[in-house]
Amino acid sequence: MTIKLKRAYEKPGPEDGLRIFVERLWPRGISKEDAELDLWLKDVAPSNGLRKWYGHDHEKWPEFKKRYFEELDGEEAAVAELRNAIEGKNVTFVYGSKEEEYNSAAALREYLEKRVM
Repeated sequence: MTIKLKRAYEKPGPEDGLRIFVERLWPRGISKEDAELDLWLKDVAPSNGLRKWYGHDHEKWPEFKKRYFEELDGEEAAVAELRNAIEGKNVTFVYGSKEEEYNSAAALREYLEKRVM
């Protein structure tokens, strides 16, 4: 199983596999039809408070991940649903951020790789 990351604004492709939107808020300027998603799992996204606190400030990245992972530890049912959905599949986590490296989808992938898979 591989987990790729892709912005919602990028064209979907056959190499994406299962496409899961992993944000709480829908990105502006793109329709749900154009995004071609298989799932939208809001409950594995960071809380609104954490998302706003982080604000894509790279200096906060380590603390953001720590807090986000703690939130995920408390969302056992949502993490289990995600784990079951992706088991044995090629997966793309779709996200809305302009930030391609320090975003919640990257953190979620790291969480799964370190703690769940």
